[in-house]
Amino acid sequence: MTDRILPEDALPAIDAIGAADIVIGIPSYNNSRTIGHVVRAAQAGLAKYFPKFTGVIINSDGGSKDGTREAVLSASVDYSRLLMVSTPLSGVHRLSFPYHGIPGKGSAFRLVFRIAQLLGAKACAVVDSDLRSITPEWIDLLVRPVLHAGYDFVAPYYHRHKYDGTITNSIVYPLTRALYGKRIRQPIGGDFGCSSALVSRYIAREDWETDVARYGIDIWMTTVAVAEGFKVCQSFLGAKLHDAKDPGADLSAMLQQVVGSVYSLMREYESVWITRQSSEPVDLFGFPFDVGLDPIDVNIERLLTAFRRGCEDLADIWAIALRPDTLRAVRNLASSSPSTSKSFHIEDSLWAQVVFDLACSHKRKPLERGHLVRSLTPLYLARVASFVIETKEMFAAQVEDRIEQLCLRFENQKPSLVAGWCGEDSATAQEFEVSHDSAPGV
Repeated sequence: MTDRILPEDALPAIDAIGAADIVIGIPSYNNSRTIGHVVRAAQAGLAKYFPKFTGVIINSDGGSKDGTREAVLSASVDYSRLLMVSTPLSGVHRLSFPYHGIPGKGSAFRLVFRIAQLLGAKACAVVDSDLRSITPEWIDLLVRPVLHAGYDFVAPYYHRHKYDGTITNSIVYPLTRALYGKRIRQPIGGDFGCSSALVSRYIAREDWETDVARYGIDIWMTTVAVAEGFKVCQSFLGAKLHDAKDPGADLSAMLQQVVGSVYSLMREYESVWITRQSSEPVDLFGFPFDVGLDPIDVNIERLLTAFRRGCEDLADIWAIALRPDTLRAVRNLASSSPSTSKSFHIEDSLWAQVVFDLACSHKRKPLERGHLVRSLTPLYLARVASFVIETKEMFAAQVEDRIEQLCLRFENQKPSLVAGWCGEDSATAQEFEVSHDSAPGV
């Protein structure tokens, strides 16, 4: 019988292997420069930390034209240079296949999950193909909690440059933490471990033809695991050094797909999050330590220019997306923006309400959802500009404290979201006015 997820040449390869204990997936698209290092690290990790288990590395490729798949198949490790307690029982299999479906990271993951399921893998991990900081220890940290500690989902915990991961820091982490009550620091980190039970749950879902097939996959994986009661943890992986981008660069597609997925999942799991209050820590494995990070330059003027242009061009859609008091505050911010960018600032209470208002509008206006999520881009860029200006002289620990303040604001202001979500506009407005007026100037 034909498996619609698999390419034709995958089944014979799966049959030849027969079964595997651990599957490591590496999605790719034109990553020949970096993927060889990632494959070698995965090979070394399997050989060093899981010598008695059968491991398979699967490259799920999106049609690379730069020799990515060839780089995967030619990558090799000199096991004699690894310090191992015992010799691996068998070599690590490496497979590379093009995936079917909507072009994107999620479709690549789907192929990995399906092969892991057919091989009967006890644990599956996925890692990005552009990583420069991955080490063999990453494989241990992503897989061991599943194999030996009974966890279903292992989220990554990294040290990142303060301007890397701005979508996570400004929207996804504070929002999902406030919604589902779990402090998963990198809910869209890109590198995960999961159990066979969770892999089967992912494969069984019917939403693979949505933004889940693209950039929405990471937050989808995290949310499904948390909202459906799977046992979750985090593993500290050190630095995440990859092909980072200026937050002012065109990240609009990623922003829209990630946030659109968060909002869509809010509708599905409404009964889970709507009564949940506050948040709790999530178990963390590994040994946190300070690491060096690549610098990231941010063009603040470009961010603010995009925000002011959005205020002019998106007036009609913002009138739909935002409540009157939120919209008024945003317009006042744009019209009173200082001539110098050094003092531009968005209060946490206003930013939380922008994200909440868009979530509520996304629920109520199904025909406008694409326009609503796209209209977030200039608002997000303004928030990034505000964050960069405020934290310019801060050290990493101070920035993390600042993000914690934002998360607490989202949690404290959650009644406003619930009221708006349930259509209680007057209650929402009153709640926002109180929180906005009393918010500290942070």
